[in-house]
Amino acid sequence: MSEPHDWNAKTIAEFRANEGRVGRVFEGAPLVLLHHRGRKSGREYVNPAMYLPHDTEPDIVYVFATTGGGPTNPDWYRNLTASGVGAVERGTDTYNVTVRDVHGAERDRIYAEQARRYPGFADYERRTAGVRTIPVLELRRA
Repeated sequence: MSEPHDWNAKTIAEFRANEGRVGRVFEGAPLVLLHHRGRKSGREYVNPAMYLPHDTEPDIVYVFATTGGGPTNPDWYRNLTASGVGAVERGTDTYNVTVRDVHGAERDRIYAEQARRYPGFADYERRTAGVRTIPVLELRRA
């Protein structure tokens, strides 16, 4: 088992065992499990991701394709945007979502709020400056 897969598997198991709460780097942070199908393989995948809740709409959350400040977008981002649908586990609730790639000033505002709340996101943006803009996805309960 590769190290990232092992890390994801441990985080997913902890999330499910503790009604959506995990420790370590995610201690106290809002976390969802993203369910998506491989755009080529058709296989189902699950990835943990921090999210930002919408200010007024409880059925909308935003996720950030940071790859920890790496130079490329994660596979889950490509899979979700290719299909336009997925599912999330949020706490003990699992539900289907529609996916919208957020751009421009709206994207910048949402990302800035996440970076204000969690400064590591500002660091990810600094590391990707000039390489890529970190995508923001809106996930809306279907």
